[in-house]
Amino acid sequence: MNVAAIKKYLLLVTIAVFVSASTYSQKPANGIYTYSIAFAEWGGKSLGATCTVIIKGDSIKIVHNGKGNLTGNKGDIMDEGIIMKHKKTGKWIIGRKKEDINAKEIGGCSEGPSVIDFKNKKWWSC
Repeated sequence: MNVAAIKKYLLLVTIAVFVSASTYSQKPANGIYTYSIAFAEWGGKSLGATCTVIIKGDSIKIVHNGKGNLTGNKGDIMDEGIIMKHKKTGKWIIGRKKEDINAKEIGGCSEGPSVIDFKNKKWWSC
């Protein structure tokens, strides 16, 4: 390989690593966080709604925090389950059984597990 080809190859590898790292964020440490609620039916807009996200190990709980125009009451559990990465899409999901890792549909208004975006601090709902 000549020098120009090596530089081009290294540039492409660097870009691939950067895109991969920015697309697939890591699961956060145990703790309590505030996330926006991204409504799939509104193109991912939160409309000011937030929720409390509680992470302990591989368990996750999404709790109504009373902020935003949501149905339900403050303290209601909106979703809970096991944090897993969906095999087909690489997105983090809240599964209830180990088979959810291969769910045909995820997130939004589907029947599948909900999506949790750790990088942008968003929980996706319908």
